[in-house]
Amino acid sequence: MSRSSKKGAFVDKHLMKKVNDMKKQPKHKPIKTWSRRSTIFPEFVGLNFSVYNGKSFINVYVTEDMVGHKLGEFVPTRVFKLHSSNNKAEEAAKEGSAEGAK
Repeated sequence: MSRSSKKGAFVDKHLMKKVNDMKKQPKHKPIKTWSRRSTIFPEFVGLNFSVYNGKSFINVYVTEDMVGHKLGEFVPTRVFKLHSSNNKAEEAAKEGSAEGAK
């Protein structure tokens, strides 16, 4: 369920303060944050964020296409390990049938 439109988009106050402070500085370094739930505002465009994924901080460079999305959408929390290949299953089936033929 999405947030009510009358409330507007959500961003943590401490994150917005960090963004405003970083915009005033001539050199931008990554803004470290744990706030995956914050919506990306137009003020964030052009800044780097280090977003926590539960294990480590992942760098995210914000572009115009990201406005309106959440920071957490661009940092996956789970690592997909490949499924076993079909070759292994076929080899096991062949070995099983070879033993049964003996």
